Amino acid sequence: GRAVQEALEKAAAANPNITLVTDMVAIDLVTGRHGVRYSGDGHVWGIYALNRKTGRVELYTARATILATGGAGRCYLYSTAPRGATGDGIAMAWRAGARISNMEMNQFHPTCLYNLEVKNFLITEAVRGEGGQLKIPGTGYRFMPDFDDRAELAPRDIVARAIDHEIKRLGLDYVHLDISHKPPEFVKEHFPNIYAKLLGLGIDITTQPIPVVPAQHYTCGGVMIDLDGRTDLPGLYAAGEVTQSGLHGANRLASNSLLECFVFGEAAARHITAHWNDLAEPPPIRPWDESRVTDSDEEVIVKHNWSEIRRFMWDYVGIVRTTKRLQRAQHRVQLLRSEVEEYYGNFRVTPDLVELRNLVEIAGLIVQSALKRKESRGLHYTLDYPRMLSKAEDTILTP
Repeated sequence: GRAVQEALEKAAAANPNITLVTDMVAIDLVTGRHGVRYSGDGHVWGIYALNRKTGRVELYTARATILATGGAGRCYLYSTAPRGATGDGIAMAWRAGARISNMEMNQFHPTCLYNLEVKNFLITEAVRGEGGQLKIPGTGYRFMPDFDDRAELAPRDIVARAIDHEIKRLGLDYVHLDISHKPPEFVKEHFPNIYAKLLGLGIDITTQPIPVVPAQHYTCGGVMIDLDGRTDLPGLYAAGEVTQSGLHGANRLASNSLLECFVFGEAAARHITAHWNDLAEPPPIRPWDESRVTDSDEEVIVKHNWSEIRRFMWDYVGIVRTTKRLQRAQHRVQLLRSEVEEYYGNFRVTPDLVELRNLVEIAGLIVQSALKRKESRGLHYTLDYPRMLSKAEDTILTP
C-alpha cells in the first residue's frame, strides 16, 4: 500500500495536467442547493475546502468529484488508522443525500501496541502465526485455547473478541503477546522492524512480552457505489475505504483494501473519461459565507467532545455490543450533535471543528446501523442477538 501510494504521488506530481492542492480540509460537497437558485437536485459540483495556511474557505467546482477520503477509524479510542481518518467523505456524502451502508461492520485488529506515547503501531498477525501467544499480564496465563480450538490462529474477529472479553472481565488496560520463547535470532530475523521499534521503547521482544490491545482497523461500510464507482448523487464517485463496495461483505480479508482502491479507482476514472462530454459544466455556485460567524473562544469544547466520542464509541459500540449500550451511545450522539451544530453555526471553521462535526455524524451512522441489525454476523457481534439469521442483507441508511 505504501509503495503504491508513493508511486502514485510521484506520478501525479510529474503530470502537467494534474494540480496538487495540499494542506486543505474538505468541509462539504457542493450540491444543487448551493447554486444561485437553490435547486436542491442533489447534483454534486465540487467541494468547499478550508485552506490550513490561510484559514480561508475556498470553492472548487468540477464536472465530476471523486471521494477517496479513507475510513472512519478515529472515532474509536484505539485505531490503527492515520490521524485524518475521521470519516469525512462518508459524512459529507450523507449530508449531501447519498445512501450509506453497513456502517456497523468495523474490523478490529487484535494486536495494536499499547503505549501512551506511540499511537496506532500495529503488531502484525505474523507474530501469532510464528508462535506468539496471548497471555494475561501478571499470571502469564495463555487464554486463547479457552475461546477457540485454533487458539492464536483463529480469525481476527474471534481473537479480538477474546482479548476484549479478558480486558473487560479483569479490568486490564492490555494483554501480553509473547514470542520470547522462540530463539532470539529467529525473532530478530522474522520481525526486524518490530524488534527495532520496540527496543527503542524499552521492550526487548526476545525476552519480554508486548503489551497489546485490539484497535479499530478498517471501515467495511460506507458510501454505496455501483461497479463504475458511482454514488447515488449525479457527479459524485467514490473509491476505497470510504465506500461500501461489496468486496468485504460483513467481514474482511487482509489486503482487500488494495483491491478496493485499484478496481474502483480505475472504474471511476474509466466511466468519467467515457462520459466526459455528457457531464455538464458547473453552474454558478455561491461562495462560502462567513458574514455571521466569529472566531472561536472555546476550543476546549472541541477537544473535550472529540475525546468523549472516542471513549463512548469504544465502550458502547466496540467489539462486543448490547442494545442497552447502543442506546446509551445513541443518546450521547444526539446531545453532542446539537452542541456541535450550534458551535458550527456560530464560529469560523477550523480543521478540528470540521473533523469533530464529521465524527459525530459517523458515530450516529454506526450506532443507527448496529441497532438495525438484529443478529450477530461477521464484524457485528451483539450479546442480545448472538445467532446469525438465515438470510444475509445489507444495512442501508437513506438520508
